[in-house]
Amino acid sequence: MDFNSGKQHMKNIFCLVLGSVIFGIGTHCFVMPANIAPGGAMGLALIINYLCRLPVGILTILLNIPLLVLAWFVLSKRFVITTGMACVVCSFVLDFFISPLFPAYQGDRMVSSLFGGVLVGVGMAFIFMTGSTTGGTDIIGFIFQKKKPHISIGKALLMVDGIILLLSIYVFQNVEAGLFGLISLFAQTKVMDAIIYGNDIGSMVVIVTRYPEKITEGILVELERSATVLDAKGAYTGADVKVLLCSIRKSQFYKLKRIIYSVDPNAFIMVTETTEVFGEGFKDIHMP
Repeated sequence: MDFNSGKQHMKNIFCLVLGSVIFGIGTHCFVMPANIAPGGAMGLALIINYLCRLPVGILTILLNIPLLVLAWFVLSKRFVITTGMACVVCSFVLDFFISPLFPAYQGDRMVSSLFGGVLVGVGMAFIFMTGSTTGGTDIIGFIFQKKKPHISIGKALLMVDGIILLLSIYVFQNVEAGLFGLISLFAQTKVMDAIIYGNDIGSMVVIVTRYPEKITEGILVELERSATVLDAKGAYTGADVKVLLCSIRKSQFYKLKRIIYSVDPNAFIMVTETTEVFGEGFKDIHMP
């Protein structure tokens, strides 16, 4: 093992432990006292814990075992091993470190839902940064992606989480359990995406035009950005056209649209939101 791989291995261990601690605090101190189950294997474990009072961490492992066995035959062995290790560490920290030492918050359920979702999202982001997952619906998502690539994974997982939220309403005998669980799940997802993908959200703009030079000049001068010019041909007309590809910040889009309209009102524009943009004028490429 060379120095760099050893250093990365230590970083992964640190992120896994730190993520498990934060995940455990969010679950034990905020999510559990609020009687909510924000989706996934952990949400199902919280529902079972409410009924039989078995430790949530152990329940999470038990729920993940059949999924890991299925993943062993469908997905890569490395994925199963890393996910299993992350699940064990996360569950161990929750049951044997967080639960005995940290008090549960007994205040407003809205506060519990938001803070629980935020902390769980932060913890999961650190765990995902190691290349592992916490199991549950993540395993289901990977299996769907492998077996049914034409099916929307997002919709499938949303359906699973929706069933767990509806089940929580029935078990907790409280409609607000599902509503607060949905709030917690939303906060968790947003925070996790912000940490993993960053907040430097921009736009990738594709411009099909007959006047690339003038538009490029406006981008260079007014926006202080650059663009890539590609040769293309219209499929219907057969005419030669140019395609400009550029990345800008969201705040610059209105000015870019004005530049394009002043040069070529008939230009064809496609805008795609990007979670992060690396390179000159944006962020440097680096690994944490």
